[in-house]
Amino acid sequence: MTTLDDEVASPVLPISQRPIQIREIRIWGTTLRVGVWPCSVDRPPLLLFNGIGASLELLGPFADALDGVELISFDMPGTGESGLPPIPYRLWMLALMTDQLLDQLGYDRIDVLGVSWGGGIAQQFALQNPRRCRRLVLAATCAGVTMVPPKLSVLTKFMTPRRFNDPGYMASIANEIYGGDVASNATALAHFRRTRYAGYLLQQLAVAGWTSLPWLRLVRQPTLILAGSADPIVPPANADLLAWAIPDSRTHFLDDGHLFLITDPAASAAVIDEFLSAPER
Repeated sequence: MTTLDDEVASPVLPISQRPIQIREIRIWGTTLRVGVWPCSVDRPPLLLFNGIGASLELLGPFADALDGVELISFDMPGTGESGLPPIPYRLWMLALMTDQLLDQLGYDRIDVLGVSWGGGIAQQFALQNPRRCRRLVLAATCAGVTMVPPKLSVLTKFMTPRRFNDPGYMASIANEIYGGDVASNATALAHFRRTRYAGYLLQQLAVAGWTSLPWLRLVRQPTLILAGSADPIVPPANADLLAWAIPDSRTHFLDDGHLFLITDPAASAAVIDEFLSAPER
């Protein structure tokens, strides 16, 4: 657990009902906006890696639902309120940056959750930090370019961040690209906020050509793989592929689309909390 004092700033926008501490930390020439949801429960904190283009605000509903765990997250370089990095980055570089960030925050052993694009960095972090990462949760994600692909009509709508910056466009395509009836969920869509094209492009470049499939057998952390049964962008077969490749893993399918962490945070949090709080074998 970390205590933030004089470096604590007020959130730019209301992020969650649960109190959050915001600070800016400079690493490798990049200023990162970091959020910590404190918790007094004596258990490993959970580090959250967000989806492409997403900022801390999108994690608010999930943070409120998982209120018995200290949570840590940050806006990726060039996304949300974090600054642009001096050079493009790859996932292995983000894993090193995150390791240094945790040192500065005073954390030791943690659990890790990665959602969608963030599932890639979560896998990379678990590989590079086997002692620091205790357990791994992969939500609505895949093994990179070796994934079971979505329909081309869905994939092309992820090529730009227009949906973040144009609420009308987002509402018109939300059901098609995220699945379920997310378009009618005003609360879920309200947590999307504007993002920069440059930051979005950097996140795309970070995963270009990347795949975890050749080395997933080396990931030894107990792993929970969550998938939406109606996910158009990451078809649920990808969860089965990850489970096949990761030795100590299990899957759980939710009757939802891609955004189940925010469209049904209570159900998602319950499954994750049960996994994280289980006795160590």
